[in-house]
Amino acid sequence: MGGEKFCVLLCAEDSEYVKKMHGGYYGVFVKMLKEEGERWDLFKVAKGEFPSDDEIGDYQGFIITGSCNDAFGNDVWISKLLILLNKLHALKKKILGICFGHQILGRALGGKVSRATGGWDIGITKVELKTSSQIFTCLKMPTSLSIIECHRDEVRELPPQAEILAWSNRTGVEMFKLGDHIMGIQGHPEYTRDILLHLIDRLLNHDFIGESVANEAKSKLGATEPDEEAWKKLCTSFLKGRF
Repeated sequence: MGGEKFCVLLCAEDSEYVKKMHGGYYGVFVKMLKEEGERWDLFKVAKGEFPSDDEIGDYQGFIITGSCNDAFGNDVWISKLLILLNKLHALKKKILGICFGHQILGRALGGKVSRATGGWDIGITKVELKTSSQIFTCLKMPTSLSIIECHRDEVRELPPQAEILAWSNRTGVEMFKLGDHIMGIQGHPEYTRDILLHLIDRLLNHDFIGESVANEAKSKLGATEPDEEAWKKLCTSFLKGRF
């Protein structure tokens, strides 16, 4: 397979560290998902850069990234993103939402998003998979996967006709899908430990979290490893229609 075009809708501002070490969050996703012959474009939607209606038809799939913004907010760019997502949904374009992207997809499609009742979830979390789902049976996935998490908001109610795919002891909707073209993942399959460690410091420096939360999150990072290859396989297979 080759020659397809994909699009990263960047909803965050790159930190200097991520820009230097990974080429920004765009670079992180490209490293995880790009295969030979593909074209991957970037639109910084949080800065008002959006693909035109004429352009969106050219792309096979779209990634919506994480963000420090709230998915239930009403910033101008968030409102424009909601409109775009509904256009993509009507066209049945493949859309993969990550963290904020997962939440904004839930909102755009008629679900409810709010602050998580349990507060921040930062670290490596084991999520339980709905193993009867065709996605997981086709890919021969295990019953659970570990993933890096960094969020304080969550999808509280699924959109109509959406199917829950995974959950954890902290978050009721860790993954969902709608039809064969939309998937949301609350965690960060694209993150590495170093990205999370620097993000924890960034959140602390901007007073998003307190020192105790930061220290606790860092102390737990050595306990387990995220299932990076399984998440890569899952995301790649979904975006490229391999199940």
